[in-house]
Amino acid sequence: MKCLFCAIVNGEIPADIVRQSDNVLAFNDINPVAPTHILIIPKIHSENAAELTLANPEVLIECFEMAASIAKERELNGYRTVFNTGADGGQSVFHAHLHLLGGRALSWPPG
Repeated sequence: MKCLFCAIVNGEIPADIVRQSDNVLAFNDINPVAPTHILIIPKIHSENAAELTLANPEVLIECFEMAASIAKERELNGYRTVFNTGADGGQSVFHAHLHLLGGRALSWPPG
């Protein structure tokens, strides 16, 4: 099966792109759970954050830098960043992706 997020990176599937760099792409989630819900993905395929950490830690850092920059630009009072890893961790697309959530008070525990 073809990777959904790789298809977005390659322009084969449209996305509401928020920002991109040479290594990272940010786009609005199609099923947002908060007023700000952006997915930040590496343009290279890594199944999850743990794999990305081993393969290319600089790109992992760039994902967090982009999240912080977007949060600052949107003047979020607070925000949450989440990498779900594995099916039991809530990962449904097996291409590493960082959720940036904000724009409302977020409860804990998350789920």
